[in-house]
Amino acid sequence: MGLLSKKDSKLISDPLLDNNPITIQVLGICSALAITAELQASIVMSISVLFVLGVGNVVISLMRNIIPSKIRIIVQLVVVAALVIIVDQVLKAYAYELSKTLSVFVGLIITNCIIMGRFEAFALGNGPWRSFLDGIGNAAGYGFILILVGFFRELLGSGTLLGYAVLGDPIEKTGLYAIGYENNGFMLLSPMALIVVGLIIWVQRSRNKALIED
Repeated sequence: MGLLSKKDSKLISDPLLDNNPITIQVLGICSALAITAELQASIVMSISVLFVLGVGNVVISLMRNIIPSKIRIIVQLVVVAALVIIVDQVLKAYAYELSKTLSVFVGLIITNCIIMGRFEAFALGNGPWRSFLDGIGNAAGYGFILILVGFFRELLGSGTLLGYAVLGDPIEKTGLYAIGYENNGFMLLSPMALIVVGLIIWVQRSRNKALIED
């Protein structure tokens, strides 16, 4: 018998595949547009949301029976705000330049509809372990799209990945640049993030015809 039951496994696999928060539920689009011009920023934002949603779901689940329904949204905001402050302080302490790049977008995790949606739809009605799995699954699905978009935008827009030149030197005309390749500056603009996300949605729905019917 595996560590996870089939039902629990679906809490992680479904958001990665056919119920992705960005491509299917169309949530968290703002960060996908704003911070995915660089792969490093995409990875850090993904890890940040993974921490906030995983821990936040557990905290809300543990408190679900003592939270008055009239103030549950306020309690949820307090929990997620506290976790976001932790993320922000860690970034400022260990990755200050990156924290400046992400700037306000880390704070906007507080109002990320994926997080508040999972608190409301799942953590308030399930135990800590399943809530943790749900949080990890949805954060992983969100992060996967962010990293995928960041990969293509940085590679095609700057010719780099994580800041390292992988297509050659555009000044010295080495690598692909030696045969006339040029970076596509449009990839660094926010509208291109929306186009890349749209292409991912097209590929996903082409693979699974049931999503088109939905």
